[in-house]
Amino acid sequence: MAWRRPAWRAVLSLAAWPILLALLPWWLGLPLLLSLAAAVTLLQYRLAGEQAALIRRALRWGLPGVLFALQRALGGDVLAWGAALLGALAGYTLLAGLDAWLDRELRRAPAVPSAEWPELAMAPIGPAAEIIELQPPAWIVAGELADPLDGRVVYHGGGYSFEAGPRIDGVDAQAAFSPCGRWFAARLGGDRGVLLWDRQRQRQHRLRGWQLGGWYRGEPWLARRDDDMPLALSAVLGEDEVEGT
Repeated sequence: MAWRRPAWRAVLSLAAWPILLALLPWWLGLPLLLSLAAAVTLLQYRLAGEQAALIRRALRWGLPGVLFALQRALGGDVLAWGAALLGALAGYTLLAGLDAWLDRELRRAPAVPSAEWPELAMAPIGPAAEIIELQPPAWIVAGELADPLDGRVVYHGGGYSFEAGPRIDGVDAQAAFSPCGRWFAARLGGDRGVLLWDRQRQRQHRLRGWQLGGWYRGEPWLARRDDDMPLALSAVLGEDEVEGT
């Protein structure tokens, strides 16, 4: 069984952060919070999910400490507390906007029918529907794996290196090939999505917020969640904003 840190230690760690900022001068604490906000904004696709969540908690808990240091520097009178309250209103409004912007892709899911997709495929109403049976991806977690098209693939330094092909960075050590070997898939860092490489056309797609549901006729099908109806890659590229290189 994995060792877990006691809950009271986590509470003490969270409480110590605003206390530290309250003891520091506000002109030291405020740039520290601004640097954390800049880091989580600029490096959101490089940070792991736990790291991004930790920085966002540090911003929410650290703001009261900086505001307390500010009112103390202003003399601690009624005007000082008023300035601190205005700062809290403005600060938490900005944090709410930052959270909404960072989570924008989690809320941007395509509309799907309420019925489960296997029931829709087998429904007798309307024209005959093709029953799509996806072949689940065979995820491999290893430092080295065999390339179905020839050669070896090695994972090191946060990316995959192919004997004949480009290096793919910013992914975890979980990869899968399509049954014919044309497609290479890898999970993005922090489990924030999936990378697909079309080796025939030499195109890469980083699909943030999507997961690989399986293969059908050698092509990838994707879904936002396990209970969503999978969509072909062509449908995903037409409906969502995708990074392609």
